Amino acid sequence: MWYSNKTMPTPEEVPSSAVFAPLAERMRPRTVEEVVGQDPLLGSGKPLRSAIEAGEIPSLLLWGPPGSGKTSLARLFARLGGYYFVGLSAVLAGVREVREIVAEAGERRSRQDEPRRTLFFLDEIHRFNKAQQDALLPHVESGTITLIGATTENPSFEVISPLLSRLLVARLEPLADEHLRTIVRRALADPERGLGSRPVHLGPGAEDLLVRSSQGDARRALNLLEATARVAPEDPPGARTVTRAHLAETLQNPTLYHDTQGDWHYDVVSALIKSLRGSDPDAALYWLGRMIEAGEDPLFIARRLVIFASEDVGNADPGALRLALDVKDAVHFVGMPEGSIPLAQGVVYLATAPKSNASYAAGLRAREDAKRHGNLPVPLHLRNAPTRLAKAMGHGEGYLYPHDHPDAVVSQTYLPEALQGRRYFFPGRFGFEKEIAKRLEWWKKRRSEQASGPAGAPSRDKQEEGR
Repeated sequence: MWYSNKTMPTPEEVPSSAVFAPLAERMRPRTVEEVVGQDPLLGSGKPLRSAIEAGEIPSLLLWGPPGSGKTSLARLFARLGGYYFVGLSAVLAGVREVREIVAEAGERRSRQDEPRRTLFFLDEIHRFNKAQQDALLPHVESGTITLIGATTENPSFEVISPLLSRLLVARLEPLADEHLRTIVRRALADPERGLGSRPVHLGPGAEDLLVRSSQGDARRALNLLEATARVAPEDPPGARTVTRAHLAETLQNPTLYHDTQGDWHYDVVSALIKSLRGSDPDAALYWLGRMIEAGEDPLFIARRLVIFASEDVGNADPGALRLALDVKDAVHFVGMPEGSIPLAQGVVYLATAPKSNASYAAGLRAREDAKRHGNLPVPLHLRNAPTRLAKAMGHGEGYLYPHDHPDAVVSQTYLPEALQGRRYFFPGRFGFEKEIAKRLEWWKKRRSEQASGPAGAPSRDKQEEGR
């Protein structure tokens, strides 16, 4: 909870039981032992835990999904280390506010009577542009402030390298169901900060629904609990029972966390593609459902299916690309929600199709040679000869027209001289590429026969083999 556009008081300055504070604010952990679900980061003997216990908080970047405890940890670190806590949202402020905070931190640090270090918490640090992030560098480096940035986005992409090199990156994981249960039960039992002073009980199945609807977000779980407890009838008098029906009414339409620009967006898309590549239609349908229910642009999904059909199915099933394009056209034509039907059809088809990235990999290898070798000259026999001068210069001379030869096969080279013998395409062993491999082998054999000298015309059976 922001107390102003600029600063948030330290836990000592605002009592955690303040009546105006929401439940999620009141239940922020006061000790490291109360932190739930982040043992890999704060477990006994972990470097960050040792630093906190020594009262020396390093400048950090807390990277994790909403509700995983980034703000709570920053405030806890300030309290345990004896730092003056200042909080700022990168959405609401810029360089001017940063300069003010740094100036005040410098004064606070240089006081003769009671010097005090400042912990500067910058929420959503990824919203600062390069120039704004640059403004933080000298103050972090000089130690005027201890910076704790918080982000839901991959810092490798969103935080500039010079700043990132001065921060320790701490990855927070989404809270598991058992962690949310612990937090909810603690809030129900705590008479000082939680709901324990006016008994609130969860009816059969209510805790399961509450945890499932919170999607790993502790703040969301506590907000839902508090909102529902307010309207739940007293039964018996003096106590409230929150039922599944009460929660369902509060939830209305539970929302799935899925943005269209950040990490979660690309993580879910990645999960869909990897499930398709792994030939698991059930997993692919689940990730598709997640994207649709979260409001993803259906044409974005369709475009990913078109790319997948060419990159990962390829010529093992040449019809996959056509079907993916048909899915794209159908989604565009009928719109949503009916567009989810062809999307599901396309996902099932692509997940169960034979897989090959042979064409994709061949294209990459060929492009790499094109970059590495530059503008290799086109062999004379392959050059266009539209004029007499071009013909006089040898353009097209020696070119063998395949249709003038038996089986439309000729023993001729088509690569630049420096790349003779280079091979890019290696067909797979499944689907239609198995037939392509047979054709290539047959053509190789016929070219070899032609190169070795005149030979009799092959039998009709031999001719049919390569077709």
